[in-house]
Amino acid sequence: MKRFQIYLICLAILLLYTLNAYAVDQQKIAVVDIQKILNESEAGKKAKRDLESLIISKQNVIDEKGKAVEKFKSDLEKQASVLSADARKSKEDELERMIREYQRLVQDSQTEVKKKENDLTDAILKDIKEIVEQTGALEGYSIIFEKGMLIYSSNALDITDSIIKKFDESKSKSKK
Repeated sequence: MKRFQIYLICLAILLLYTLNAYAVDQQKIAVVDIQKILNESEAGKKAKRDLESLIISKQNVIDEKGKAVEKFKSDLEKQASVLSADARKSKEDELERMIREYQRLVQDSQTEVKKKENDLTDAILKDIKEIVEQTGALEGYSIIFEKGMLIYSSNALDITDSIIKKFDESKSKSKK
């Protein structure tokens, strides 16, 4: 009798393992490379261009302010020997104020660029998430992983290009 119970338990375990393996084989799994979508989608490319444009404009303003500070400093050094103590002190104070303004400008510019980058990226990621969820539901995927978190996946599981195409299509439809 004890042998029969062990036999039934082994048979049940084997049956459960087989059913579980069969169920896993029926699961549809995919991976998506979010970084690739950000770099290769039209919205991602546009966001990158917009950000680069902002960076260039900020850098031009910073460069102009830096040149003004350097010119003032150079002029002060040239005039230092002929200026009175009060006039030299006044000019040095003004130079310090200009340097503080320059540093504040650099910090504010960096903060603004970072905020713009986050805003652009967040908006794109929100849209990508919606497209991935729709694709998962419509095409019957059980799980879609983000590729950056995986150690290995077969290229056959990668649906990134399909997501980029759908994402670009959704953005072009929303422009019309």
